[in-house]
Amino acid sequence: MANETPIRKLKLGIVGIGVGASEILPAMEQIPEFELAAAADVNPRVLETFRDRYHTKTYDSVEKLCADPNVEVVWISTPNRFHAAHTIIAANAGKHVVVEKPMAISLQEAENMIEATIKNKIKLLCGHTQSFGPHIRTMRKIIRSGELGRLCALHVWAYTDWMLRPRTADELDINQGGGVPYRQGPHQIDTLRLLGGGMVRSVRGSTGAWFKGRPIPGYYSGFMEFEDGTPATLMHNGYGYFLASELVPWGGQNSRYSEAERAKVRKSLLDGTRDENADKDAMRIGGANESEIRDRSKVKPWLPNDLGILVATCEKGDIRQSQYGLFVHSDEGTKDVPLIGGGGPSRRGELMELYNAVVLDKPIRHTGPWGMATLEVCLAIIESAKQRKEIYLKHQVPAPEED
Repeated sequence: MANETPIRKLKLGIVGIGVGASEILPAMEQIPEFELAAAADVNPRVLETFRDRYHTKTYDSVEKLCADPNVEVVWISTPNRFHAAHTIIAANAGKHVVVEKPMAISLQEAENMIEATIKNKIKLLCGHTQSFGPHIRTMRKIIRSGELGRLCALHVWAYTDWMLRPRTADELDINQGGGVPYRQGPHQIDTLRLLGGGMVRSVRGSTGAWFKGRPIPGYYSGFMEFEDGTPATLMHNGYGYFLASELVPWGGQNSRYSEAERAKVRKSLLDGTRDENADKDAMRIGGANESEIRDRSKVKPWLPNDLGILVATCEKGDIRQSQYGLFVHSDEGTKDVPLIGGGGPSRRGELMELYNAVVLDKPIRHTGPWGMATLEVCLAIIESAKQRKEIYLKHQVPAPEED
């Protein structure tokens, strides 16, 4: 209509055009509120592909991108060890920031990031966690409604092929934030904290590294106790022998690789014949396997991938994921509840929280302190595994009141 107000586009620059960027780009393309203004990377091939596809500026450093006056928000998707430094560079340039999980690899880094955003009066969103998704938002709404009584316990477990997917050197070094606890822990921890109210009192955790083809932990498990006494357990096994998708009738062997291919990958990792750099590059923008990453435009059946199977136990019933919604088990039987917004890709929620914060000045839910609290739990699992004792937490913050 002629009288329609034009959409205010948020001009976004991406730093790090790796696999994470390949996952978020389809969502960005489909939301009219965003305009891809620039990208930065050290890989000339991905820069050329990005420039040709989006007809926009590209840079070979974060500093150059942050100096671009056309960029309003910087999406940081670089290796974990750079999250803090790149966030601070963007903040000092006056750019709002979205940083992917984990927020940082130490609490000191997280504190420095928060200080920089406060000093420069910019907004920081800690992104790329499953808690943005419609399943979790809907589950939280049911829990908070009180229809099933008080929340009594939370349990989540994942069996994936994470350790068999192609990895860069930094992903294989725990000192740089590599391994399943750092790279997948935030998905489960952030979700449990959101559902449980945020305030975790203590953590007892364990980690495991038992595949010689990978020098990093491919397993963790943990017991979290919230301040109100609510217990939560979490586990991720990324070795790919058994997949949790086999536990749901519509799941089967849902993996990037078949069972035979997973065995072949393990053998190639053990004998050193895998060309890991080539496999990884094939998943980046313009790579031969990019389509597998980009295919997120439609509502698909839920499968217990990296987050895993989640069960929330309340006084009067349980809640868990269904094929397209949530199963609510109560004294009235089982009902399949549709998801908020009809479902759809979880990355949309992340992007719209960013847009609403910057353009409409709405509160950010996944704030710097919230991201730091999730990181604290992640680090506590790792530390508890080393010390074999319970770790008490100091940096927890309450879950936001509004969805």
